[in-house]
Formats: sequence, C-alpha cells, structure tokens
Amino acid sequence: MRVKNLTNPIKKKLISKYRASDTPQTSSRSTDINILLNRVKYEKKEEIRKKFYFSAAAFTGLILFGLAVFS
Repeated sequence: MRVKNLTNPIKKKLISKYRASDTPQTSSRSTDINILLNRVKYEKKEEIRKKFYFSAAAFTGLILFGLAVFS
C-alpha cells in the first residue's frame, strides 16, 4: 500500500501564491472621453457658482459693515 505525499500540492500552492505577486498584472480600463469632458464642464460650473456665492457674501458683508460703522 502506497501513501500519498500531501506536502507537494501544499508546497506548490504556497510557491504559486508568491510567484503570482512577482509578475506585474496590467489591466486595461477603457474610459469614455465624453464622461471626462462632462465631468470637467460640471466641475467648472460648480467652481464658478462657488466663486459667485463667495463674492456675493463678501459684498454683502462689506455693505453691512459699512452701514454699521458709518451710520
């Protein structure tokens, strides 16, 4: 009766795990250019909107400060 050697499959599994990490895996991801362009347009609109709100708040604060000091 012959006994099966169980250490070989275990060794192979462990070795293959370490060898797999040595090889660089390149995954190609495709990106639609329209999605990127739309994102840039949206971010630009948001930035303009934020600048407008900040300017309006600063102008209002300046007017209220002027009225409080010079009244």
